[in-house]
Amino acid sequence: MAEEFDVTVEGKAFLLRPDIPKEGRKRSLTPEEQGGSLNEPLGSYAEEAGLVMRRFPLTPYTQYALEASEYAKEYGQFDPVHRALYRAYWEDGQDLGDFAVLERVAGDCGLDWPELRDRLESRYYETVIANQFQEGLNLGINGIPGFLMGNILFTGARPYSVFRAVMGKLREAGQQGGARP
Repeated sequence: MAEEFDVTVEGKAFLLRPDIPKEGRKRSLTPEEQGGSLNEPLGSYAEEAGLVMRRFPLTPYTQYALEASEYAKEYGQFDPVHRALYRAYWEDGQDLGDFAVLERVAGDCGLDWPELRDRLESRYYETVIANQFQEGLNLGINGIPGFLMGNILFTGARPYSVFRAVMGKLREAGQQGGARP
């Protein structure tokens, strides 16, 4: 969207399931479901966006991945890290709460893993994540992804045509500003 429209897209943390333990939570999937596509309409939205989203038997603990994303922002690497974390979970079924997965992502994105590991272990970004989560709740966000575009707020995956339509309405209303997922 940033390429098509003159907007700033700012990623913020939101804990969809703040109760997930560090080891993650197992989900019951039949052999046919495991690794399969998501239900409609989410599967079609993902396909339209060129994304792969598969089902896996673990809901991961995401606090560390969110904190790693904050670290990446400091080095101008949010987007590559965000995309790599997405692929690690949704395409490959890797556990985002596992430091080995985060180390690989950090290395692939050119980040300093020892420094990042120290920050994760010290919970350096814990307050930042908590504040962003609370900000989302205060705005009325109750799911992911959540989007605030001008004065229009919505949650959940949507086809790209919805984003274009919202941007059109904002332009008609003369509103400027970024889109914040």
